[in-house]
Amino acid sequence: MKIHDLQPAPGSNKRRKRVGRGIGGTGGKTAGRGSKGQRARNTVRMGFEGGQMPLIRRVPKLRGFNNPFRVEYQAINLDTITESGLTDISPETLYANGLISKGALVKVLGRGELTGAVTVHAHAFSASAKAAIEAAGGTATELASPYLVRPAANGSAHQNR
Repeated sequence: MKIHDLQPAPGSNKRRKRVGRGIGGTGGKTAGRGSKGQRARNTVRMGFEGGQMPLIRRVPKLRGFNNPFRVEYQAINLDTITESGLTDISPETLYANGLISKGALVKVLGRGELTGAVTVHAHAFSASAKAAIEAAGGTATELASPYLVRPAANGSAHQNR
């Protein structure tokens, strides 16, 4: 077999249909575009629905909602406190040591072990973290939240109208 003997399998290459070449063939006159109208005269972009709001814009993209009362905490674990070597922990000392960003609310989580007694001031504690700090002989002081109290979920704020 030589290179000039190579050819594709029968039926694998099909010639394209040449339309609009006179009324003698099957693709003559309207060339498979029907009769008149926008689609016969020029191309319509994909997804265009004649001015009606297209499906791609009718279907909502984003689901759910953003809770306006969500409080974001920066988590600090007990092993991070142990590695820092500090005995008096507060948001200011954590920021000074580069462990949290400025003005962040701090939540202490219970991963890791404490080697000695530490005093921790934070905005929130997990139950396991609080128990571990007190078991090691330290104190866990919860700081006041800088935000106002969240309104009641039952809509009692609107009953006084």
